[in-house]
Amino acid sequence: MPSVAVIGTRGYPSYYSGFETAVRKLVPYLADAGWDVTVYGRPGATRPDDPDLDARIVSRVTRGLETKSASTLSYGFTSTLDAAARRPDVALVMNVANGYYLPILKARGIPTLVNVDGIEWERAKWGTVAKRVFRTGAACTARWATDLVFDARGIENYWEQTFGAKGRFISYGGDVPPPLDVPEGLGHRGYVLMVARFVPENSIAEFFEAVPAIAARYPVVIVGSSGYGGELDDAARSLAAHHASVSWLGHLSNDTLLHALWQHAGVYFHGHSVGGTNPSLVQAMAAGAPVLARDTIYTREVLGPAGKFVAAEPNAIAQAIFDMMDNPTKLDEVARSNVQRAEEHYSWSQVCSDYEAALRALIRGDI
Repeated sequence: MPSVAVIGTRGYPSYYSGFETAVRKLVPYLADAGWDVTVYGRPGATRPDDPDLDARIVSRVTRGLETKSASTLSYGFTSTLDAAARRPDVALVMNVANGYYLPILKARGIPTLVNVDGIEWERAKWGTVAKRVFRTGAACTARWATDLVFDARGIENYWEQTFGAKGRFISYGGDVPPPLDVPEGLGHRGYVLMVARFVPENSIAEFFEAVPAIAARYPVVIVGSSGYGGELDDAARSLAAHHASVSWLGHLSNDTLLHALWQHAGVYFHGHSVGGTNPSLVQAMAAGAPVLARDTIYTREVLGPAGKFVAAEPNAIAQAIFDMMDNPTKLDEVARSNVQRAEEHYSWSQVCSDYEAALRALIRGDI
């Protein structure tokens, strides 16, 4: 039975971000395929009472520093040390911040498959030192990883041009949910939705500035938070307090409710500007959301030629939303098109199969 250690996420099962969603989908698939799977995580970051928990998956919690700037590096280090001592056949490593520790695994003869994620050193939420840490970690990853995973062709091209590094393209997946009830208090195609972590590069401030105008005509539902409090959380709270048609739900770990919100939204605004294939965008498509996305090479890659795009400017966002909401028949056409594209290009079954094949190739030494 081949063994794999998954390093660099908050653990299993966790609902924090796209990495954690990918792990929740992937590790049961690997167990079904005959793998012995261990997922490293952080204290208090998982849901051991999750009804979907797979008892075959081993969860190991290590210690680290739970701060915005040091958590990824510290937990990655302790997880890597533990995995090196246990010597799995292969390690799946998420995030280039763990690139510093790849020589530890290499010294123990453990091949590594690294998902490089997005371009962290371009994210506005990080200061100069943190950006340098991620950029150097990426260089270490390019040098020491056995194989790399790029979740978007744009990321693949960037890494080849910047680091001279090649790997394989494996996107994120999305689940097409069954028909779900309209969330309480809302109407089908009657509201505007935003789902995002509250960081500057997700166009949160620009969307919030557009909210008063949007809320004067349509209900607005905001899902997300910074995770650490701060100005953007305060702004969301203020919008909900001063506009009766604005609801702020904070971070949601209820997938059924989240999928229902996407499925029945009139417009889902997706403001992410950096990174590759964003998991929430793929899932929104699969759920049947009419999407208005910030115009980037990554959103154009995912949504394709029929996508709706906008600049990160409050007036432009509001006007684009009005243009879409004013044509309800077209909204259903866009929703059906998005579901079809998600099924054709972003299925979890294909994503998991590609990861499993990559891990087996590393064990065979085919890289």
